[in-house]
Amino acid sequence: MTLLNTLSNLADPDDFYASLIDAHRDLSTTQSHALNAALVLLLANHIGDRDVITGALQAAREAALQDTVPGDQTG
Repeated sequence: MTLLNTLSNLADPDDFYASLIDAHRDLSTTQSHALNAALVLLLANHIGDRDVITGALQAAREAALQDTVPGDQTG
């Protein structure tokens, strides 16, 4: 079983964040939600490990309930 890595694992997280925000630019709320859903499904398919995906879903839900960001090392 592969464990979910919640530590920062991006070479340039600020650049990724900018790309993510840019991908949402000029989209309606509905289109933005659709983009997020498509991205989640594409990345889940790429990961392919059900245990890792389940862990990510749980971590994301907990973060949403606590209004935090998984993997954020700033606070």
